[in-house]
Amino acid sequence: MPKVLIADDHPLFRDALREVVSRVFAMRGWDLVCLEAGERDEVIATAQSHDDLDLVLLDLFMPGATGLSELVALRSIVPAVPIIIISLLDDAATVRQALACGAAGYVPKTSSKELIAAALQTVLAGGVHVPRELLAELQTGPAVARGGDEEGGALTARQLAVLSLLANGKSNKQIARELSISEMTVKAHMTAVMRKLGVSTRAEAIVIFRRDRPIIAAATH
Repeated sequence: MPKVLIADDHPLFRDALREVVSRVFAMRGWDLVCLEAGERDEVIATAQSHDDLDLVLLDLFMPGATGLSELVALRSIVPAVPIIIISLLDDAATVRQALACGAAGYVPKTSSKELIAAALQTVLAGGVHVPRELLAELQTGPAVARGGDEEGGALTARQLAVLSLLANGKSNKQIARELSISEMTVKAHMTAVMRKLGVSTRAEAIVIFRRDRPIIAAATH
């Protein structure tokens, strides 16, 4: 049974998130165990005692938390679990930092329930969610690689295909099936993609791909 941790210091907002999460999981025919936490220490303790979490929805600024410290701590405790940031902050710098620290999605608290549900669907499918209005602001960061060497070189056609499918919300398994390759090969391609783009997370790679798709495609060999 899927297990989700909702971490926010406002009970009413946790209730609203639980409603959206429950609806999304019900659409997939899944029952749900929903855990809640209202402060940093409680979040960390819950993650440490539930290593079978499937998803975390995390407010950046809970009591006891400092900036992205809570996200960084969670990434070390449950490195394989996707974490969606739900925050009042919606500036590009914060979004970029959260993605660089391993967040699988970023949703402003002002978002509608429909947008939050869409973000959940994307992340559950193995993708990364960043609101469209923020994508346009993410203009700084690693430049698109266009050289010929392995590190910082142009993407191959297969690497571009893997990155494109990932950006469209496909999971490793779905990408492997669609391209008739193994999941291990998918992971190897993404490792090469991140190295060539000069980023450390899939989320950053997807942001660059969505921003600079024409340039990346033109440089592909």
